[in-house]
Amino acid sequence: MVNQKLTAPEIGFTHDDFAALLDKYDYHFSPGDIVPGTVFSIEPRGALIDIGAKTAAYIPIQEMSINRVDSPEEVLQSNETREFFILTDENEDGQLTLSIRRIEYMRAWERVRQLQAEDATVRSGVFATNRGGALVRIEGLRGFIPGSHISTRKPKEELVGEELPLKFLEVDEERNRLVLSHRRALVERKMNRLEVGEVVIGTVRGIKPYGAFIDIGGVSGLLHISEISHEHIDTPHSVFNVNDEVKVMIIDLDAERGRISLSTKQLEPEPGDMIKNRDLVYDKAEEMAAKYREQLLAKQQGVPAASASAAEVVAEEIPAAVEEEIPAAVEEEIPAAVEEEIPAAIEE
Repeated sequence: MVNQKLTAPEIGFTHDDFAALLDKYDYHFSPGDIVPGTVFSIEPRGALIDIGAKTAAYIPIQEMSINRVDSPEEVLQSNETREFFILTDENEDGQLTLSIRRIEYMRAWERVRQLQAEDATVRSGVFATNRGGALVRIEGLRGFIPGSHISTRKPKEELVGEELPLKFLEVDEERNRLVLSHRRALVERKMNRLEVGEVVIGTVRGIKPYGAFIDIGGVSGLLHISEISHEHIDTPHSVFNVNDEVKVMIIDLDAERGRISLSTKQLEPEPGDMIKNRDLVYDKAEEMAAKYREQLLAKQQGVPAASASAAEVVAEEIPAAVEEEIPAAVEEEIPAAVEEEIPAAIEE
């Protein structure tokens, strides 16, 4: 019997071969990817995260939250698994930099876009002011309220710490801008309390060829020239002066466009009384408004009104050429001088 010496075959598997094998089965991570990761080491100013790469990824403390973080333990726990945003490509040591903050910002923009689409009113406290307005935080994003959209007699500086109701004016992630209006939120609240057929007292704030703008408790309404009197009027200046106190009736509320249409014509006991005897119109305003509401209700129910009055139940149409000139009850435009004061929504 011949003894045979069995030898194990030589296996030539070098370090380079091992590295090549790892590369073959390694995931390729790119900046902008959102990946799951597990915290395996918390350091004083950051944490090491296992995301399946050859080298542990790193998240610095400033990328752990939208909000200020003094210690990594405020946000992360050892062995915790969660989503991370890949912020930068591998450095010279093959290490990726991660962020939670960017994920929170992405979700914050998504949320404020949804709130804007719903035309929601949000509440937030003022944390600072600048020359152009006030600063607030909405879903962690920094929002700006232009001074022209702050509806309060207080100096801006005294608003710090005060919570305000706000509506969205501009949500622009691409330009990193979030602009809000306190004034519009108050206007909406006031408009919701007004009713068609209601008599209100206001002040003439401006006169145009096509009508007068009346301030009714901080909200601007249009008294169109065709709704001043049943008799022909050449110009509203012949009837009103700026700062006149007037009694008017609301004939239309357009919350979507922020427009309020007013009338004194519908309050005239006799055609032309607004020109001949304005005091009589104001004295009989509630009585005439009650008749207007009765006729309006009868028309809505398809029942003929008991008696026709000189006042038309339905307001005359405003000419299309005039429509474009009529401003909303609240001004939406941001003055050019304020534009440069608008801070970025995301603080870099």
